[in-house]
Amino acid sequence: MLWADYGGGYSTTSYGAQGGAGGGGFMGGSQGGSQGAAGKGTYGKDTLRPVTIKQVLDAQQPHPDAEFKIDDVEITQVSFVGQIRNISTQTTNITYKLDDGTGTIEVKQWIDADATMDTASDPTTSKPKLVENEWARVWGRLKAFNNKRHVGAHVIRPIADKMEITYHLLEATYVHLYFIKGPLDQIKVEGGGAAGEIGYGGGGDTGTSGAKFPNVSAAAKKVFQTLKDSPQNNEGLHVQNVAALVSMNVADVRKAGDELLSHSLIFTTVDDDTWAPLEF
Repeated sequence: MLWADYGGGYSTTSYGAQGGAGGGGFMGGSQGGSQGAAGKGTYGKDTLRPVTIKQVLDAQQPHPDAEFKIDDVEITQVSFVGQIRNISTQTTNITYKLDDGTGTIEVKQWIDADATMDTASDPTTSKPKLVENEWARVWGRLKAFNNKRHVGAHVIRPIADKMEITYHLLEATYVHLYFIKGPLDQIKVEGGGAAGEIGYGGGGDTGTSGAKFPNVSAAAKKVFQTLKDSPQNNEGLHVQNVAALVSMNVADVRKAGDELLSHSLIFTTVDDDTWAPLEF
């Protein structure tokens, strides 16, 4: 079984299996890929990495024949979740437009004529149906054609348990922080906090609990503090509730939320307007 270990007791199993975060992991072609001091570098020639759609859209490609890079690390295959906004069926493929709250992207799945005939002759082999406005998980490869990116799907399936969405976003955030900050056991305790508090690093003003924040606005810090301190369930708080708690208008709260999302300090849960904080 192939697996990847990112330190701190966190590991995931092979392609499509349930991993350490409980939601369908990612794999490295070898356990000990080349890594730099901050955890950068490829961790296997063939990889499957959990990502957000924004990370896919922002991925770097040095030249048209090169592999894409996220956090300066080559990626070959990606896994992400999204709400299906549109389904377009063609003769040779089905195109799904997915939105995870960080961005939208088209996912193309080629139609296997033989498999279609088998399904027609034996209905018991039919796959779960994908419908608009429901959530789905995708495994596939990032591609670019005519300067437009899409994902060629190996597998796309509906999500039955909505907690899988939260698990995936947490997993994607963990791996992103691993590559930009390094393994947990290499991050120094900063800001004079209590033992076990992890500095966010890289300067910036000191935030809550002694952790260091990136340079975000005062409004963003206020929104984050409110999300962290306010009683809430696993779904987090809706933007309207946050606006009422911080005495700000909704537009300003959304702007602050965009800042926090871009720094992976919060994540969306049941919809684009419901947020929960990440602890560091």
